[in-house]
Amino acid sequence: MNVNFNRPVYLKEREGLIREIVSLADAIDFLEDWPEKDRDLVHEAVLKTCYMAHDGHKPLEVARDAIRAFGNKKGILMKQPAIQPWMIKTPTGGGRVSA
Repeated sequence: MNVNFNRPVYLKEREGLIREIVSLADAIDFLEDWPEKDRDLVHEAVLKTCYMAHDGHKPLEVARDAIRAFGNKKGILMKQPAIQPWMIKTPTGGGRVSA
């Protein structure tokens, strides 16, 4: 299932690398890739919210808001204007770009 958000969320993966989260699948992939040692109750709650949206138990925008809040809480949420459309590589929906 690859349901797109109405607006992408941009999260910093590591120095110089931004991930564009455009869909529920991208959000789940990002959270599943999160290092085990850095997982906490916030991570668990957001991942659960995304899976509930995937299963139709929560609206898609609740999942988008949750991944956005996760990025904000972790200090990795990036503002969209800092990224130009030509900088984004999106072969499979979500891309990684140099920042």
